[in-house]
Amino acid sequence: MLLLALDTATPAVTVALHDGDSVVAESGQVDARRHGELLLPAVDRVLAEAGRKLADVTDIVVGVGPGPYTGLRVGIVTAATFGAALSVPVHGLCSLDGIAYAAGQAGLTGEFVVATDARRKEVYWARYADPRTRLTEPAVDRPADLTEKLAGLTAVGAGAVLYADAFTDVRADLPQHQSAAALAALAAEKLRTGGEFLPDQPLYLRRPDAQVPANYKVVTPK
Repeated sequence: MLLLALDTATPAVTVALHDGDSVVAESGQVDARRHGELLLPAVDRVLAEAGRKLADVTDIVVGVGPGPYTGLRVGIVTAATFGAALSVPVHGLCSLDGIAYAAGQAGLTGEFVVATDARRKEVYWARYADPRTRLTEPAVDRPADLTEKLAGLTAVGAGAVLYADAFTDVRADLPQHQSAAALAALAAEKLRTGGEFLPDQPLYLRRPDAQVPANYKVVTPK
């Protein structure tokens, strides 16, 4: 087994290789505006570091969000392209699950919430019973609307740190952005135990920023 994991659902452009037992190479850069520019060089970098070729990859793992439209699309299209070119399966995972798993690797236990920055003064979030068990479907809301609902829960992720006043116990010392290494480790565990994956389709949760203007008129030459 050689898993190539990648995620562009958060400002982090992150890639990792996992051999089924451990991560053999990883790369991560936080830059919300350069997903398309940074992703493929990161793939080349982890392959070179591990001394492997793209043809050695047996499975692709991709974070499917939730995340902003443009950045999220970069990772999913790249994963689908690799899967088709190599004739290997593409496994989708909720990006929030990867952050939750990373928090568990860092020692977090018990029930908690993961929140990432959704822009527009909102967060993408989900509630977890433990680092492997999500209790709610991913959602997007204004932080202030979550204060009462999530009262008393530890909160992790860049969204929780950004809107710390809306959450009870914000752990800024735990991973804030996605880590493909954690995503790959979670995927490897699921593959060993027969766990379920998501389709490699984006979880946008809302419409893209770019919209056709109201009252738009199509003008065609006569």
